[in-house]
Amino acid sequence: MVAKREKVKTVLFLCTGNYYRSRFAEELFNHSAERAGLNWVAQSRGLALERGAYTVGPISPFALHALKEMAISARGADRLPQQCTADDLAKADFVVAVKEEEHRPLMRERFAEWEHRLDYWNKHDVEDAAPADALKLLAQEVRMLLLRLRETGQAGAYVATRSQSAAERASEEDRS
Repeated sequence: MVAKREKVKTVLFLCTGNYYRSRFAEELFNHSAERAGLNWVAQSRGLALERGAYTVGPISPFALHALKEMAISARGADRLPQQCTADDLAKADFVVAVKEEEHRPLMRERFAEWEHRLDYWNKHDVEDAAPADALKLLAQEVRMLLLRLRETGQAGAYVATRSQSAAERASEEDRS
């Protein structure tokens, strides 16, 4: 009897230009998920490639440097930034926009039906935080997502956990 293989699930990381944060998250996620044997793969897209005035080449040198420091070879280092489409959102099992303040308005403007259907993080771009600091925090967030997927197999549980207040979680624990 042949074991049934589960469908590989997809997480989609979104940022503005698909050059720095989302590409870093995609590469880190894929490297880590593969090593952990998770049935998940990451992709990344940009919500407003036209705003990428400082986008030169396929991927940010800051992202490449941080990945190299982690001994991760960027497999998609030659891929140019890609614009997000409704089809990208529909095909993903879980979607993360890396900075709510920046990306929620873009989602509302370009993909209104999706605005409330994804997880928003709060990781700064290069003009708001030093790349080494910003990418370290983004890496922690990606690792937390990977841990949740390893423990539960569900990204949705991650959203529920993140959206609950400490008081709500404590209340649930008291009832158990």
